Amino acid sequence: MSTIEQQLATGISQAIADLYHEQVDFQISQLQKTRKEFNGDFTIVVFPYLKMASAAKGGKTNPQEVASEIGEYLKQHLDIVDGYEVVGGFLNIAISTKFWVNFVEGNISSANFGFAPAKSNGRLLIEYSSPNTNKPLHLGHVRNNLLGYSVAKIMEANGYEVIKVNLVNDRGIHICKSMLAWLKYGNGETPESSGKKGDHLVGDYYVLFDKKYREEIAQLVAGGMAKEEAEKQAPLMKEAQEMLRKWEAGDPEIRALWEKMNNWVYDGFNDTYQRLGVSFDKIYYESQTYLLGKSLVEEGLQNGTLYRREDGSVWANLTDEGLDEKLLLRSDGTSVYMTQDLGTAQLRMEEFNPQKMIYVVGNEQNYHFEVLKLVLKKKLKKDWADGIYHLSYGMVELPNGKMKSREGTVVDADDLIDAMIDEARQNTERLGKTAEFSSEEALQLYTTIGMGALKYFILKVDPKKNMLFNPEESIDFNGNTGPFIQYTHARIKSLLRKASDSGIDITSLNFGKIDTVLPAEQEIIRKLYDFPETVRLAGEQFSPAQIANYVFELVKTYNQFYQETNILRETDAAKKHFRLAISQFTATTIKQAMGLLGISVPDKM
Repeated sequence: MSTIEQQLATGISQAIADLYHEQVDFQISQLQKTRKEFNGDFTIVVFPYLKMASAAKGGKTNPQEVASEIGEYLKQHLDIVDGYEVVGGFLNIAISTKFWVNFVEGNISSANFGFAPAKSNGRLLIEYSSPNTNKPLHLGHVRNNLLGYSVAKIMEANGYEVIKVNLVNDRGIHICKSMLAWLKYGNGETPESSGKKGDHLVGDYYVLFDKKYREEIAQLVAGGMAKEEAEKQAPLMKEAQEMLRKWEAGDPEIRALWEKMNNWVYDGFNDTYQRLGVSFDKIYYESQTYLLGKSLVEEGLQNGTLYRREDGSVWANLTDEGLDEKLLLRSDGTSVYMTQDLGTAQLRMEEFNPQKMIYVVGNEQNYHFEVLKLVLKKKLKKDWADGIYHLSYGMVELPNGKMKSREGTVVDADDLIDAMIDEARQNTERLGKTAEFSSEEALQLYTTIGMGALKYFILKVDPKKNMLFNPEESIDFNGNTGPFIQYTHARIKSLLRKASDSGIDITSLNFGKIDTVLPAEQEIIRKLYDFPETVRLAGEQFSPAQIANYVFELVKTYNQFYQETNILRETDAAKKHFRLAISQFTATTIKQAMGLLGISVPDKM
């Protein structure tokens, strides 16, 4: 069935053709939502048609007359148009009660209202998370994971087959730093012996390396060496670099240590991913893709599109593209991040052949992805590189400032999750919302509210913007927060349970003939009608914020409807059933929308 907008656009084009004998392709984008202070649902500006009308009439006409003529035509020829109002050069069109009633009746039972048919639009690959195995996940990773997972859900709702992937940076000098510190100072400590999660344990040794390294630099500087030279000559750094060379050479002892410590970290990551509610279809490891990247670099050397310097390092010259020269292989033959990203992109294209590869990575890597795309397309002649898209997002800060992982002051993801659940417990108990809950039910509710608060607060911000995460503000049961939306859903479900207890079959609400729709009813139905377009826009912009802000407005509108109308106390059975149908439709849409954000909504709260 065509949308209101499609029917109006076609009707307006036909009106102009019949009234003024001009062929105009009126576009949906030319329709505007009528402002709240005026009557009507959609508004068109009629000034562009004044000359046509004047020419057809053989004399000058005015905007009000043209608006009235088009409005009357639409009222006579389109069943969905109930009436119109002219305000200067603006035509405000009112949609019929019958349309809104039929819309509710036709979609209340739809399990996938607002979603495109599954896998009808092609295939996308979305990379998110991309942690290093030298430290646990932190607040920045939380935004990354929540954003990537939500975008994947939104693109699925837009009819794409989505492959969710993670690229683990499991090799390199930073990994060797943790390994070397553990060898030197660890005394055989393990996650079991220490009682620590594996990712936390390894992260502690990364911080310890940096501490010992700085001490060595200070000693060398005190002995008269320049700071820059001391950073290169410090014994710990030299040992870490030698360990990396041994790793790349396949040294069995170094590889065995690497596997052991990485497995500790993976166990820790998986626990955090489960708590965040995110998942992946495939996990790539840099250790398995960097060699393919090196082979692509060699291919570029042979083709003459890349070049080798006298020290043996390999570079891409991108000055013709307005950039600089980019290192692809170091002089000792070891690879850099760009090397493995080239190999990973090639491998993914061979495995999945996606239309787009979307990289969810912070905006500090904007230059990196510009280079990646250019090297693949211009130097390695990979036409599919046009499908690479960097979903660049801003940094997250807490009220007390930025995070600094190497100094051990990182805002740990696990600690943040624990704090959010505890904050939810305190708020919920203070409001007396769990009096009738068992201890197990209460814990589940605290987790649902705490994680909903965290996810919603982060995802409601446009991905491109930096953001300040305030845990206390996020958990508020009032305002633009996850708990406020969750509470409204629970309130609606409570209403529906009361209706069911009173003998109303809410699985097949029959509201019969409805002749009039109250303004509060029409307002909430309009909001429900907007959901499919919101899903489409969110997919077009890769922006969960579109969904978050929509569902907040939906909830505010429903609460207004709830306050202004009788529902269970309504004596007219048809009206009562209609309002229950609106309520049920709203609850379903809240659940669908929040699901796209990876957020659960409780039925009781």
